[in-house]
Amino acid sequence: EVSTEDPETAFCTLANREDLNPEEGSIHHCLYQFTRNENLTETNKLLCDVCTQRRYGPKKDIKSEKKYVYTNAKKQMLISLAPPILTLHLKRFQHAGFNLRKVNRHIKFPEVIDLAPFCTVKCKNVAEGNTSVLYSLYGVVEHSGTMRSGHYTAYAKMRSMNNRLPDLVLRGQSPQALETEPGKGQWFHISDTHVQAVPASKVLSSQAYLLFYERLL
Repeated sequence: EVSTEDPETAFCTLANREDLNPEEGSIHHCLYQFTRNENLTETNKLLCDVCTQRRYGPKKDIKSEKKYVYTNAKKQMLISLAPPILTLHLKRFQHAGFNLRKVNRHIKFPEVIDLAPFCTVKCKNVAEGNTSVLYSLYGVVEHSGTMRSGHYTAYAKMRSMNNRLPDLVLRGQSPQALETEPGKGQWFHISDTHVQAVPASKVLSSQAYLLFYERLL
């Protein structure tokens, strides 16, 4: 319940969001917008049980919904549990009148991403004192075509074994640093039965639909 949270840390993150200054059209900007602070006012006011009880008494004694008290509030969605595997699904469609239209805009994404600016300050699975929550890219799904038809292909990275990832997945242990080298490994482009080695630059220039990252720190 919100009432049990420390109001001083309710909207705090592991790393300062204001230092980001994310570039528009990047995955950082998408995450920044998704986790932005929202003001709930007018028709979006929050039903406040505490305010209602102060004015009208216990909720069970309220006969009419008109007696509920709504109040202005702030809302923010942050990550409370850093996952072992991070999957980012980009919204690749928009409404055009009564129709849906595919969004073909390129969204920039890095090989290593830090989720700390989007995690609550009390985020679970993060070692005390850590101000970074790092993830390394290992897979991308791309879609070519339209909303009605098209073809899915994938980019996958063959890299060294992440030996401690099973501990994080199965036992939820907070890692100090997982044993993997994000800069090393060969990328491959997979289209049906055709597999071809490609440079990282080709992967990063793709029109990503799904992004797969694994936890480093």
